[in-house]
Amino acid sequence: MADMTRAKLMVERMSLYASDAVLVEDASFQLGTGEMIALLGPNGAGKTSLIRGALGILPAKSGKAHLDGRDTRRLSPVERARTLAYLPQTRPLAWPNTVRDVVGLGRFAHGAALGRLSATDRAAVERALDACALESLAERATDTLSGGELARVHCARAFAAEAPLLIADEPVAALDPRHQYQTMSLIRRFVDNGGGALAILHDVSLAARFADRLIWMKEGRILADGPPAETLSEDRLASVYGIKARIDTDDTGVSIRIEGPC
Repeated sequence: MADMTRAKLMVERMSLYASDAVLVEDASFQLGTGEMIALLGPNGAGKTSLIRGALGILPAKSGKAHLDGRDTRRLSPVERARTLAYLPQTRPLAWPNTVRDVVGLGRFAHGAALGRLSATDRAAVERALDACALESLAERATDTLSGGELARVHCARAFAAEAPLLIADEPVAALDPRHQYQTMSLIRRFVDNGGGALAILHDVSLAARFADRLIWMKEGRILADGPPAETLSEDRLASVYGIKARIDTDDTGVSIRIEGPC
């Protein structure tokens, strides 16, 4: 990947509502280059709403979000995409383009168009294909790929923008354990190479293995934000997810054995 510039997303006391329903209440966090964050919480906790509000996609009732000091609500999609790549929860492909062409879509924020990529754009696409081990699949149609291969394509599309920050909403949903690990490894490598990433996850063990920080949400509120060693506990799992679980840690990482509901 190309060298990353430093960047920061800051969210301060953000609240979002849908009619009278509270989606997010008084939430604050920041994401910068050089760190990987996992955003955790049960279904309906407000995770996706928080991210969409932070990006200026959903209007906030109160609070603010800044991307490198600029109000995200006032950024054009192109301006935002040059600093922060966003992988939404649903990632439909309208037609079965080749892998190379889909990855090339990541250059749209730089003014590129399919079939008219500059030398700079083509080099960025090749770096993204290489980073995600997709060179051998570059000319394949995306509708011929497995779920794990397609997940790598979406990562490569985001990486092709060469934005310093990445937010991925459930990037490992519906993947088997091997491909979950593979996808998270790609995002971790992006961070180790100078980027910053936030991933919404449901697998707490996977989050603890790869993330530098865990942000825990429940009922629209952030309950905790810190390193796994400080925020992951059996009491936390009980309060956030309503489960009784045992946490075991060894040289290979963290394993969580769920024993049942509280």
